[in-house]
Parts: sequence; structure tokens; C-alpha cells
Amino acid sequence: MEHPLLYRIALTLVPNIGPVVARLLLQHLSPEEIFTEKKALLERIEGVGKLRVDSIRRFKDFARVEAEIAFIEKHRVTPLFLTDTGYPQRLLNCYDAPVLLYYKGNADLNQPRIIAVVGSRSHTEYGKLVCERLVDDLRDSGALVISGLAYGIDSLVHRHSLKAKLQTVGVLAHGLDKIYPADHFAMAREMTGQGGLLTEFVTGTQPDRHHFPSRNRIVAGISDATVVVETEVKGGSMITAELANGYHKDVFAFPGRTLDKKSSGCNCLIRTNRAQLLTDGKQLLETMGWEPSKKPVKKQARELFIELSAEEQAIVTLLQERQQADIDELHLRSGLSSSRVAVAVLNLEMQQVIQALPGKVYQLL
Repeated sequence: MEHPLLYRIALTLVPNIGPVVARLLLQHLSPEEIFTEKKALLERIEGVGKLRVDSIRRFKDFARVEAEIAFIEKHRVTPLFLTDTGYPQRLLNCYDAPVLLYYKGNADLNQPRIIAVVGSRSHTEYGKLVCERLVDDLRDSGALVISGLAYGIDSLVHRHSLKAKLQTVGVLAHGLDKIYPADHFAMAREMTGQGGLLTEFVTGTQPDRHHFPSRNRIVAGISDATVVVETEVKGGSMITAELANGYHKDVFAFPGRTLDKKSSGCNCLIRTNRAQLLTDGKQLLETMGWEPSKKPVKKQARELFIELSAEEQAIVTLLQERQQADIDELHLRSGLSSSRVAVAVLNLEMQQVIQALPGKVYQLL
């Protein structure tokens, strides 16, 4: 019997088939059918084309796929296909999300609060201090902290999160068979027990320059918000911030002195309204609606007698399961049209059943 991962992994290895086309194919066919259906049927799928169909038909490297399956089983890696419940659901709202991820860790990639923190690889003492204070402010928030395991701000936020007992996940620009940079091997191992390591790349993939923007889109897409601590105008963190904006995520940046080159990117993001000015983690928690209520909410007797429509009940049920969800996820998971979801959400807000958070995210009151 063929391994269930065989065609899923194979799909990610076919030349000319990126994540956008792969998701397009998966809207019509199962992974196995993509490799076994008639060529004419594949060519009829709009947006695929003869060149890509020929690439699928020419793919024969299933020995490479079987080697990847063996690595997964030997090292207890968790493969996450986009239809799996464990797949990061926030990524489903990103048009270029990977169809398959490889994960080694124990953090829930769908927990209610996920923050990405990025910054310069050659930070200043100011950047270090800001990063550490940010993590300290997040200590009791229960947030999952995401970064890229690189030198500089990335490694600082991972290390300080581990120290603060916060779960932290590093997104890699290579396969799980290596750690880059090698200096971070011990930290990465500790992270698998207090967070995890995540990548879309198979083993043997080198940390080539063009893989880092791909990595950055996962950092931006998997998070509720991206925080830029310190970066130059042309830094890689600027790419992550732009991606987060493109995914309609909240973006924050710590300002720096106007003459400090290392803060020029952050200042530019703030000046051009592509990021909100951030002063500390407490402000971040407040803006995201993640601060604990100082006073218990007094339930009104009339709430016991609210009658919900079928659409409203569907939204409430989803939020009971997910705790928080954005408008796109509610539309996707409820099966309702976008207009019916919008009406149901508005009615629930007016009845004080749910509340809106930044980024069109909703939760039950």
C-alpha cells in the first residue's frame, strides 16, 4: 500500500509547480489524482497550462520522496498538509501558503495569540534592550513567539523567550536535517521542547539566498501581528513587514533616532503608515486586545434569552472551538457566503455576544 505522504511530498518537488499552482490543482483533484489523471483533464484546469502538466508527467523521482518519508518517520517529524487540522489555519488566508510543512516541536501552531518578532542580523545595544523588554512584557500573555532563527534579533527573541518560559518557533529557510547558522544548534534543540522548528523545505535543501523571502512569508502569515524591532531600509525584516501588510496583518515597529541607520527601516515603516509605532509590549497587548480584563464582565440576564439565527449560531460554535478567528476563517469554515457571515457577525456584535479585535478578528464575550 502506498504511503499517504507519497503524492503530497511529490507535489512539492515537481519543477514549475509552486504553492499557488499546487493549491489550484488541489481544488479539483487529490494529490494522487494529480499524478494519475489523464493529461487532458489537467490541462483543462484554468491557470495550470501545458508546461506545468508536462512537468508533472515527467516527475519520476519517487525514490527522493521515499527518502523524505523515511527521515520523517525516523526523526518523528510532523508533516502538516493544508487539509490537516494541525496545519496553521492562519496561513490558509495567504494566497501563496505552502501546501505542506514539516514540523518538529510541541507548540500549537493554531493557538489564539501568535506574534512574529523580526529585526536586524547586526543589532545595536538599543535593539537588544528593546527586544528583551518586549519579551518580558509578553511573559504572562500566553503568546507564541515566532522568528527566523537567524543571527541578531531573531536569535535574541528566541533565547529570551526560552528564558521567559514562552513558547517560541523558528521558521527555517532549509530542511530539518540541518540548523543554520550552526551556532544555534543547541538553542534549536531546546526550542523543540518549548516551541518548535518549522519549514516548507525537504531535507537536503540548502539555506540559499532565495529561500529566505519564502521563509519570511510563513513568519508573516502564521502570526497575528509582526513586530519589527530594528532594521535598515533594505533589511530582510522589511520584506517580512511588507508581506504581513499584504496579508492584512497588524504590523508594529519600534522607532529609533533619526540618524541611526539601524533604525531607518523602522522609522520608514512608521512614517509611511505601514506600521504602528510601538513603545513596549504592554502597548502591543492592549492594541491586540490581549490584556486581561481588570474587572469581571457582569453578565446581563437578558443574555440568557438571546435567540440566534442558524447563521449566528454557526459563528458562535466556530468561536467556541477556535476562541478567536478572523473574518476570512469564519467565512471559510462556516460554509456561508461572505455577505451572510458579515451580517451574522454584525448582529452578534450588536447583541454583545462577540467582540471585534484588531485585524478583523473576533472572539466571544
